[in-house]
Amino acid sequence: MSKIINIVLVLITLVLAYWLYASIQDPIAFHGERDKRKDAVIAKLKMIQTAQDVYRLAKGKYAKTFDSLAVGIMNGRVPIVKLEKDPSDPTNEDKFIKTVSYVSAKDTLFSTLGKSISLDSLKYVPYGEGATFSINADTLTHQNSLVNVLEVGTRYKDFMGPFKSASYKKYDKYYDPEKLLKFGDMNTPNTNGNW
Repeated sequence: MSKIINIVLVLITLVLAYWLYASIQDPIAFHGERDKRKDAVIAKLKMIQTAQDVYRLAKGKYAKTFDSLAVGIMNGRVPIVKLEKDPSDPTNEDKFIKTVSYVSAKDTLFSTLGKSISLDSLKYVPYGEGATFSINADTLTHQNSLVNVLEVGTRYKDFMGPFKSASYKKYDKYYDPEKLLKFGDMNTPNTNGNW
């Protein structure tokens, strides 16, 4: 009888030890994965933000779709404006000669990022298993001026994989799988990120 009790106590001890290990390991795993995945998504959003800025320089507005963004970057040209003093009138410093030249939007983007990227894969959310970023661009009147606005983002549930459940809020009170990780805003001319 005492042998059976010892076996049961050993089994209970093993179960409790596993439960204790899991209760410590689960929040560590959640925070590690959340940070890794969030950093990858933010890095991709920053690339998209830079691509949209180059597109706006070339086209005068933001791209409404990732396809038009890729085509605009591949085929667009960015103006380079150079102002020089007028050599025919050296005494008057208020006169300038304006020279406009153009460079490839693709070269501008790649030199700004410091590397070449696949424009066709910009729309895919890292760790998203095929999920794509939402994208929206338009114009609105802000302080009596017509301005371009843009918003690109994704929800946490799209890239958190096995941690997309709201039950993980117990490890981070600010965690919400429905929260949008984005840059830009369709209601104001602001292209800042919310990270």
